[in-house]
Amino acid sequence: MKKTLSLLLFAASLSLPAAAQQDPKAGKILDQMSAKYQALKAFQANFVQTLENPSAKVKQNISGDILVSGPKFHLKLSGQEVINDGKTTWTYLKNENEVNISDSDPDTQEMSPSQIYTMYKKGYKYTYVQQVTEAGEPLDVIELAPENRSNDVFKVRLKVRKKDSSVKSWQMFKKNGNQYTFLIKKFQPNPPVTTSTFSFDKAKYKNVKVVDLR
Repeated sequence: MKKTLSLLLFAASLSLPAAAQQDPKAGKILDQMSAKYQALKAFQANFVQTLENPSAKVKQNISGDILVSGPKFHLKLSGQEVINDGKTTWTYLKNENEVNISDSDPDTQEMSPSQIYTMYKKGYKYTYVQQVTEAGEPLDVIELAPENRSNDVFKVRLKVRKKDSSVKSWQMFKKNGNQYTFLIKKFQPNPPVTTSTFSFDKAKYKNVKVVDLR
């Protein structure tokens, strides 16, 4: 469960009051990036999540896949599936053959990964850092710092492609020394989705144990 929550941590940490002053150059890049993703009816992304803690000499890589449409998403990550239809969240644990069901409350900190592209508007000050080139590709680097100093995340670093305003990666820095990096490996705009894409079909999981937490 911790691995799934680490992916959602970026979203969960950005529910604070908006900043009064922001870097206009960074803001323009973020607005262009946000508009790109919000214009899509849906998108699918394959990614690699890396957890590093240099002082503890820890480095772990996990591959995942996520399909997003508005507030709805279907996440597959290391033997787990998280499905959210905007009202209900199903978390399926493959090894236990168990699904936990909970309400999706937009007023809580458990927020949809689809909001990654708009959350910069609340609770963070953003600053343009520099332009870098990786594998021949120019990228804008932007850092976000939480206004609330008690936040476990003290910095988020975004890398945005200059050619099309898409996100290449984002990195979270936590006070406990953990660093989470999410690298987008493959991106598909407007993939086909159906009504069943964002719902849990119990019939497809033989003898699944259902734990209703609502």
